[in-house]
Amino acid sequence: MSHAFESFLPAALEAVATAAEITRRVQANVHVIGEHTKDDRSPVTVADYAAQAIVSLVLEGAGLSTSDRLIVGEEDAAALRTPEQELVRAAVVATVSAWRPGLDEDAILAAIDCCDHDGSATSYWTLDPVDGTKGFLRGQQYAIALARIEHGQVVLGVLGCPNLPINIQMPPTEADPAGVGSLYAAMCGAGAWEYPDADPQADPLRINCPIWSPEMPVRCCASVEKAHSNRSDTDQLLEHLGARTEPVRLDSQAKYAVLARGQADAYLRMPTRPDYVERIWDHAAGSLLATEAGAIVTDITGAPLDFTCGAGLDRNRGVIAAAAGLHPRLIDGIRSLDLIPNTC
Repeated sequence: MSHAFESFLPAALEAVATAAEITRRVQANVHVIGEHTKDDRSPVTVADYAAQAIVSLVLEGAGLSTSDRLIVGEEDAAALRTPEQELVRAAVVATVSAWRPGLDEDAILAAIDCCDHDGSATSYWTLDPVDGTKGFLRGQQYAIALARIEHGQVVLGVLGCPNLPINIQMPPTEADPAGVGSLYAAMCGAGAWEYPDADPQADPLRINCPIWSPEMPVRCCASVEKAHSNRSDTDQLLEHLGARTEPVRLDSQAKYAVLARGQADAYLRMPTRPDYVERIWDHAAGSLLATEAGAIVTDITGAPLDFTCGAGLDRNRGVIAAAAGLHPRLIDGIRSLDLIPNTC
């Protein structure tokens, strides 16, 4: 199937795969970086900024016009420019220039700041350069998530999961012992795909989320961080459905990949408070991957995710991503248990 946005896919794959490789190197040196900067969290900061710079530079190098490479990103370089961040800034520059020699500090900081679009254009990218910061620091799951949004619709998504084993017989919570991870892409109306050896040049394999039926167990994945999802509501909902297993907890949009490839039946993100607004970079790439694999993705009321409000999913509450067959039961359960927060 041919799409007007299909030409963006090679650049997006290269950007995410490159950022995945570079951030994996940073993750392997967390202790060295932390000791050097005197900050245990600085390695993920270095990875975050470096990945954002790399994605920005790859899209620019692919010949995309200025209007075709607008990016709603999670980071900007303002804090990185301060004297207090001198050591972190030096580490970011060293990381990016090791990948592309000849880039100076100004060029790298400018590339980071290029991801400052507010989502007001009809077409743009959204990027989470390191989704799952605590997973990154624990040596577990995190993701590089890049998606293309056109006229309020996610039309292309690429998800790099540097530590997620491609072998679905392995627990998704464990880091890939081969040190390769997984790479996924999806296009609206064209399916979801997995790239062997996380190689963007490899021939991709179609992935599918099987239809769930009542005689099957409910395999659920959820966030590790308590602040990301209401665990009490999640447990109540799963008990209502008769689920007998605890949710598998892992960080980042890797959960969408686990669902899309049939290793889980649902990903639940129940609101922690009535006024909490999800960010588009936390869901755009993953939600398209899951949808194109055959899953259903909505908010907890059953409404589609609305990407027309800029950087936030302002018109949505939480996220329910689940296999066909299970998703309507989850929405019915949320309604019957009265788990939709009152925003009044």
